[in-house]
Amino acid sequence: MGEDNISLDELIADAKDCLRRTEHSSFDSDPIPTRRRKQKNSGMQKALTVLATVFILLLETVLLLTGALYGVMYVLAKGPSPTARDLFIRSVRETSAVGFLANIYYTEAEIQQLIGSSDIVPDYDETDSSLIQIPQPKPDDDQPDTPETDAWGLTDEDGDGIIVEEVRGEGYYGYMMVVLDPSRVIMGSVPESYGSRGYTVEQMVEKFDAVAGINGGGFHDPDGKGNGSIPDTMVVYDGQIYYPENGTRFGFAGFDSNHILHVGNFTQDQIRERDIQYGVCFGPVLVVNGEAVDASILDSGVNPRTAIGQRSDGAVLMLVINGRQIGSLGATFGDLAEIFLSYGAVNACNLDGGSSSMMWYDGEYINNSASVIGIRPIPTSFLVLKEGENP
Repeated sequence: MGEDNISLDELIADAKDCLRRTEHSSFDSDPIPTRRRKQKNSGMQKALTVLATVFILLLETVLLLTGALYGVMYVLAKGPSPTARDLFIRSVRETSAVGFLANIYYTEAEIQQLIGSSDIVPDYDETDSSLIQIPQPKPDDDQPDTPETDAWGLTDEDGDGIIVEEVRGEGYYGYMMVVLDPSRVIMGSVPESYGSRGYTVEQMVEKFDAVAGINGGGFHDPDGKGNGSIPDTMVVYDGQIYYPENGTRFGFAGFDSNHILHVGNFTQDQIRERDIQYGVCFGPVLVVNGEAVDASILDSGVNPRTAIGQRSDGAVLMLVINGRQIGSLGATFGDLAEIFLSYGAVNACNLDGGSSSMMWYDGEYINNSASVIGIRPIPTSFLVLKEGENP
């Protein structure tokens, strides 16, 4: 067929030669991805080694801290100081989340023998409401030109009717809020939300268009995991009594229709007799008729605290104490009573404390939360309305 014709043998030879070149080319290019795969595997191994090292260091740190904490608790619980021992037991037993720590070192019977029963409801003197005399507001043209210092040495510098002072004592610090007009103090609560959701103090302030507030009574909180929606004691809101079957625990604090604070342990009939419109329970009562209650009632551990009281001129005292932190381990009930008396309290009662203790003022929380899971929702609070918006 001419000179361009190619024999079969030549075609086969060309195909074999092409195949050899292809195989040689693949072999020459193969080391590059192989090296890349090796480099990638080496990088992953280094990363895993670093992660494993960090994990081991963290684990060792946690174990060391746990061991150190256990050692400290052991010294407190089993050491030579009965005072430190009792303080440790009382402090942890007052919490819902870590109350079990005392049972690591002592049986329940031993704890009862050391600090007594925690189920005994104290007896309090009858609140004498006549000791509270709320003055009538002065007309605008009779207002002083400059802020005046009151009988307790306090001055409302900015004229907003609220005085906030830092309080300090041995092992604690916190804040006292003095609300000069008691009619501005209301109870913040949403009864229709009981059993479904709680509200933080900030949310309570926002919902009621208030300017300040503190947490109120206790709530159902199994193992410290409650959602703050179910009061664990009786609540009085707008004259209606909720959860009466739960009782008053160790103390009740409530305002009547004349804005006078009553403290004690009351039955439903006594609450109606006193015309109490708003109130919560927790306790213990700290001050009655200008005197601290029996010292045995004030025996306690040190923890974050919230409490409420009232002066003879009707001014409402709201107290919050930081706790479980450097610089402020917390306060005892005795500490609270002393603080209230120094501010002229006629009556005062401890409220829910611990991780719930919060005070909101001027657009922010002014104390530090002791909760490791963030600000806790609650079912009840005491709030301060804006001036001129009394209920």
